[in-house]
Amino acid sequence: MPASDLFPFDFMYQYNEFDIQFIQQRAAQYRDQLQRNMAGQLSDDDFRPLRLQNGWYIQRHAPMLRVAVPYGEISSAQVRVLAQIACDYDRGYGHLTTRQNLQFNWIPLEKSADVMDLLASVHMHGIQTSGNCIRNITSDELAGIAIDEVADPRPFCEILRQWSTLHPEFAFLPRKFKIAVTGALEDRTASAWHDVGLQLRHNEKGDLGFKVLVGGGMGRTPVIASTLREFLPWNQILNYLEAVVRVYNRWGRRDNAYKARIKILVKAEGARFTDEVEAEYQQILHVDGAAHTVTEAELARVSASFVPPTLTSGASRPAVKVANVLRAAAQDDVAFGRWLQQNVAPHRDPNLRAVTLSFKRLGHAPGDATAAQLLAAADLADLFSAGELRITHDQNLLLPWVRCDQLAQLWQAARQSGFATANIRLLTDMITCPGGDFCALANARSLPIAAAITERYQDMDELHDLGEIDLHISGCMNSCGHHHSGHIGILGVDKDGQEWYQVSLGGSDGSRLSGAPTPGKVVGPSFGADEIPDVIEAMLDVYRLERLNFDDERCRAETFIDTLRRVGHEPFKAAANAARHATEEAVV
Repeated sequence: MPASDLFPFDFMYQYNEFDIQFIQQRAAQYRDQLQRNMAGQLSDDDFRPLRLQNGWYIQRHAPMLRVAVPYGEISSAQVRVLAQIACDYDRGYGHLTTRQNLQFNWIPLEKSADVMDLLASVHMHGIQTSGNCIRNITSDELAGIAIDEVADPRPFCEILRQWSTLHPEFAFLPRKFKIAVTGALEDRTASAWHDVGLQLRHNEKGDLGFKVLVGGGMGRTPVIASTLREFLPWNQILNYLEAVVRVYNRWGRRDNAYKARIKILVKAEGARFTDEVEAEYQQILHVDGAAHTVTEAELARVSASFVPPTLTSGASRPAVKVANVLRAAAQDDVAFGRWLQQNVAPHRDPNLRAVTLSFKRLGHAPGDATAAQLLAAADLADLFSAGELRITHDQNLLLPWVRCDQLAQLWQAARQSGFATANIRLLTDMITCPGGDFCALANARSLPIAAAITERYQDMDELHDLGEIDLHISGCMNSCGHHHSGHIGILGVDKDGQEWYQVSLGGSDGSRLSGAPTPGKVVGPSFGADEIPDVIEAMLDVYRLERLNFDDERCRAETFIDTLRRVGHEPFKAAANAARHATEEAVV
């Protein structure tokens, strides 16, 4: 399909002829590999690394495909093809991930080459969404539109994508490698939890560059990344990352998968790691010729693909007048007012807003997106967001180019499609991995826990009274549900073949609400699945009892995380254990 049909506007990056041919050739190569495997000419062991390089896993029940969505940007045309795959090859749905990708869990392996061809037709693939390589580059879903943005990170994300894709030196790293890039003052990318986190900043002279964080990660050993450079000139980012990954590739553990991530190396070596990176960087600059210095011309070329869309008729209405109309409408309709408060974010263009479509509601696994929902979201993007969507870190979809004077119309359309639940950043807008229902690595199921909590907290008055709370659920220590960074984290564990759950409190991803990034602390012994909803309710009751209420208009009450930090863990821990005993007595 021509790029002009996929991206009819000039504000999303378009693959060139080389990119398009490469993806098509890669799909043809995979089809040959699959056919040889199915014919018995290529063993499963030999085929395994080949399919993994294209995003194909074998999970608990069926193959799983992870489709790459670089820095979360996706067009409505691409979303429609994902809906087609969900309908024709899967069981009618896909799953939005915390790393801004989309997964399918039920595609028969014998159909996988057909899916690869279909993805290639809209410039999509699964390359480097698995394996020990540099994975999909993630960013802020508000990239390019945030009011607190220092610089647009998307051109740098694209430059990093091109540099890292099939990098011959980094195709077989000790372990997977994840990079997040933010250009805003508020870190909405959880950058300190990544192998490398890049934060765009200006120095005292006003020059643009990056603060470089290295060695973050979750898993069995949660680690907050260390700062290797407070300021690195933007044009040196590839040369410096080359040095970082070279040192990791040279010294990272390959004898123990649990100790193979760069966080273990950075933690173990400390200053020695930093010194070796710096030495390698100087070698690249002064001996190797600094081959990957980003030129002004290259940055300009890539940046030209990230300009705002042309405003259509009606978008030039005075922002103040539109704001007054919206304020009056919100006062007349509580549900609309709550949606404006929770699901609608400010935009650098005062005539526009960014709107999150919630994929979290009762009877719906967090992050799951049915074919019908994907098609409906694509339609909303065409009608209200110039054909562009973003996959968010919290497993929702965002419309980045919504006119203020169309917000009421979008709200009505979103309600009809089931996307208008005003719960963004609230308790039921939880992050959850697929858990034991799908993943072969999981120790316990995540989705039933998410469903039980969601069912208990359906009263929107109660949800809004509780305020913003990050609830994260993982089915195992791999932490795909980011339980370490949740204000409330839930981790599935195995005890003698039975499913149990640890609860942690006080985690942070580094966002404005959460404060400095930090892992949560476990509140006590593991709980049974049937105890978890009561435990959560008991801890939230403590919050309501202990929180401070303010009289000013800026904040109606102290947030959960602030109350927790002020009073400490003990009251919450005591309430959780009391709830457990009450549940046990009720059973007896």
